[in-house]
Amino acid sequence: MADKYERMLELLLQADDWVTATELAEQLGVTTRSVRSYVAAAKTAAHPLAPLTASTAGYRINREAYAEFIAVSRERGASAETPQDRVHHIVRRLTETSAGLDVHGLADTLFVSESTLEADLRRVKAFADESGATVERRGSRVALAGSEGARRRLLSRLLQSEMTQGVLDLETIEQEFALSGLGAFKTELIQELDGAGFFVNEYGIDAVILHVAIAVDRARRDQHLPAGGATVVPERHVPIVAILTRLAREHFAVELTPADTDYLARLLVTRVIAPGNGPAGDAHVDEDDLATVRRIVDQVLEEYGVDFHDDAFVARLAIHLGNLVARARENAHTRNPLTRSIKSSYPMIFDIAVFIASIVQRERGITVDDDEISYIALHLGSHLERLSRREERVSCTIVCPSYYDLHAILRTRVERELGSEVSVEFVVTRTDVDPRELTSDLVISTIPTVAVREGVVIVQPFLTDDDIDAIRAGVSRVRRHRRRARIADELLEYFDASLFFVPPPGDDPESIIRGLGAALVEAGVVDEPYVAAALERERMSSTAFTEALAVPHAMGLTADRTAIALALSPTPIPWGDARVSVIAFIAFSAEGRARFQPLFDQFVEVFAARRDVAELVRESSDFDSFIEQLAQLIESG
Repeated sequence: MADKYERMLELLLQADDWVTATELAEQLGVTTRSVRSYVAAAKTAAHPLAPLTASTAGYRINREAYAEFIAVSRERGASAETPQDRVHHIVRRLTETSAGLDVHGLADTLFVSESTLEADLRRVKAFADESGATVERRGSRVALAGSEGARRRLLSRLLQSEMTQGVLDLETIEQEFALSGLGAFKTELIQELDGAGFFVNEYGIDAVILHVAIAVDRARRDQHLPAGGATVVPERHVPIVAILTRLAREHFAVELTPADTDYLARLLVTRVIAPGNGPAGDAHVDEDDLATVRRIVDQVLEEYGVDFHDDAFVARLAIHLGNLVARARENAHTRNPLTRSIKSSYPMIFDIAVFIASIVQRERGITVDDDEISYIALHLGSHLERLSRREERVSCTIVCPSYYDLHAILRTRVERELGSEVSVEFVVTRTDVDPRELTSDLVISTIPTVAVREGVVIVQPFLTDDDIDAIRAGVSRVRRHRRRARIADELLEYFDASLFFVPPPGDDPESIIRGLGAALVEAGVVDEPYVAAALERERMSSTAFTEALAVPHAMGLTADRTAIALALSPTPIPWGDARVSVIAFIAFSAEGRARFQPLFDQFVEVFAARRDVAELVRESSDFDSFIEQLAQLIESG
């Protein structure tokens, strides 16, 4: 029960609005009655706090109360009331002793039955296996076998799995290991690394800080990594070892061994830092990694029509590739708290990252997970963003009746604050202008009148911060309407009644992909190898780009023509970490390459809101009603 209501609270935390019991039931794969029981359990667990608010519109999270509830729950953790608490307790005790634990005594300590404890031990074993350690059972005793490095990875994996939204909290780490000053240690470490000429990846550094805390805790117990067990740190990284040794002594009064600091330095080098300006700026780039990235860039251009030929970008990605391979071979991937948002907000960039990861995975004999794919996507996205903005500026007309130079002041302020987002075409100083006669995308008006057309933002003559926010919101609406208008006709062009299914032709991702693929084969759109390639792409990373939509597809543009085979499921289907109601098998041809990126991104955007998707599925009993509902959804967006 606890795991279920915690998952429910996480879903509510991700929502910006009320969520109905039906929507929660669909996402959790349970009945609405179960949702109500989870709500009751959450309220009981949180009492007297109230992290949940209920109304006729559904449920929503009270973020302040939720944060307090999480903090209190962590303080209660020692009581081991939930399965997660018990697993945490068992792992900590197993890592602290080499003699093992008595199962009967452990059950008594945790106040659970032995059958319950056996279930908890199976979860502990799964964590241990993922970390390279082993849970051994001899009669009534259970012990942890494995290297010191495996034990540290186990502790790290356990704590990261418990962090809300994948974000590590330094205060929680301090409480876990009875440390203080981790924040100060992190601040000084970043300053020292910056002074040594490194760029710091803030998304990954907290994971290394967790390993620092683990190393300090283990050192205090006189449990160190074996001497000589660490790979020799390159000469250019020797300053990192010196920094870590000194800071650990100054902040935690502990002496880390050379093996400990070598290990932490390797973590920093492969997860957190990249060469910048200064002493460490001239980093060596492995020639094999450079050659691999150059070949990958050629293949991306050929398959997707996106050009990443840039020496600086290739060098950065080659360094990242080398670090990625090192992490994978040590079974120590880096968590990325942005994975979910990158995947749903930039599906095309994420898909190119999957394509790159598939090549690296195949050629280097490693496994690349979604977190690592997301870091590749960050490299791709930042490069594309440096080259050009994704969208052009929005044209606007300012309506401000003439009074001295008020209109000029207003224009100057708009251009200063929003010049990168809007282009001022006209300034109208009359009071009797009809906004419907203005042709700009956006009208910014100081006349407090009822808007008689879309795209009118009423502001004060002297812009306030709220006015600026309102204009930005108007710009976003204009851009969204532009995208929706572009996609409407294109989508309708690619749909066909013979490729439409209610319900889906299968009950799990593989069977549905095969069923939709068979329809595309029969229609002469693709061949069997294309379907096999789509299944291979799905195994690399789930194509559930939003909570309601899956878009299976092959990575190459090898279809005979572009088409979409679509399935609607009134009952959401488990798909990766999501439960989807719409499955769109997209087949792209090489001739459609120029339209591939914008169409793919915009298609995912249309199906981003679960509530809209649920209504579309509910009202689409056949192909014609689906087209009608889709047109309304696009128009209303």
